[in-house]
Amino acid sequence: MIYLDHAATTPIPAPVAEEMMTALTQFANPSAQYPMGQEAKKQVEERRAVIAKALRCASECVHFTSCGTESDNWAIMGALHHNRHVGKHIITTAVEHSAILETCKALQQQGYEVTYLKPDKTGHVTAAQVEAALREDTVLVSVMLVNNETGCIFPLADIARVLKERKSRALLHTDAVQGFLKVPCTPAELGVDLMSLSAHKIGGPKGIGALYIAPHLKNFRPLLFGGGQEMGLRSGTEATVQIAGFAKAVELRCENLEDALRHMAEVKAYCREKLLSIDGIVPVGGGEAPHVLSVSLVGYPSANVVTDLGAQGICLSAGSACHRGKLSHVVQALGLDKRTASGVLRLSFGPETTFDEIDTLYEALLNHKNSRFPML
Repeated sequence: MIYLDHAATTPIPAPVAEEMMTALTQFANPSAQYPMGQEAKKQVEERRAVIAKALRCASECVHFTSCGTESDNWAIMGALHHNRHVGKHIITTAVEHSAILETCKALQQQGYEVTYLKPDKTGHVTAAQVEAALREDTVLVSVMLVNNETGCIFPLADIARVLKERKSRALLHTDAVQGFLKVPCTPAELGVDLMSLSAHKIGGPKGIGALYIAPHLKNFRPLLFGGGQEMGLRSGTEATVQIAGFAKAVELRCENLEDALRHMAEVKAYCREKLLSIDGIVPVGGGEAPHVLSVSLVGYPSANVVTDLGAQGICLSAGSACHRGKLSHVVQALGLDKRTASGVLRLSFGPETTFDEIDTLYEALLNHKNSRFPML
């Protein structure tokens, strides 16, 4: 199998699985007062510290959640509550993950006004667009760090600077699920108040994520009420096994991060050169992230390409896994013509991806094109 869909989810390295298996045998509840429980609590905090170190923030700022979607929802609802006396205006982009867009859609039905910033033809959004949309009653700006379909990196630090210069009370949130350990991603350097993370994009298990909450956000609204876990902000017995896997995945990625990022960037550049040499394949977007490449086999429906290559053991996608084969909102926002939009393919790479795998992909796409007529 050739796996080229790392933006959807990633393989779990053996050390991560082993760490999780060990954690399964250490079954005590971290809230229990006897020694086994206190040891479990200690391990949760040690693993929280691993993730905080990667973010260069205090451990107290990292709060575990079940996934990136939960983190996004909590960030939005918490920010609105924090700024409930400021107004009811939100700024986001038209190419955010569905976890942001669907939440905003629901909020519009509750009387909130949402400004959706549209990307240019390359998929980028600028800080100037945020500044133009900013109002006195803006309570939240939510802009992703890396787009999951184009690989475009959005200018969070510049946006933070705009908010500071305008003395805006709006909080700044970023969905960094695709950016964490792929591009520079520390809350202090980006200037964000809230940051969403997910483990399964970096070699960790599904079912665990985190929300960074800046230390100045005192009394941030809890997501879940109950026993007071996660510093009183998300009650419920800690998912110790998933937390163990999350921390181990972060640890492994950080060990040789520069080499891994360099390798992914080289694989992406090689893949881009090979695929664009095929007549009829064009680039989509201008993403700078090292692990995501979007192209279009113009006129050839991407669903058919994905199915055909999948039967050959080559895994790639037609965009975000959340769209399940439908034309994504990201592709629509780019304003592509129908034939180009219908043929969009997303390739995403990991530290394990090889150049030989790209050669095999090249041959498979070339064969697909030569054996079929365009349908549009």
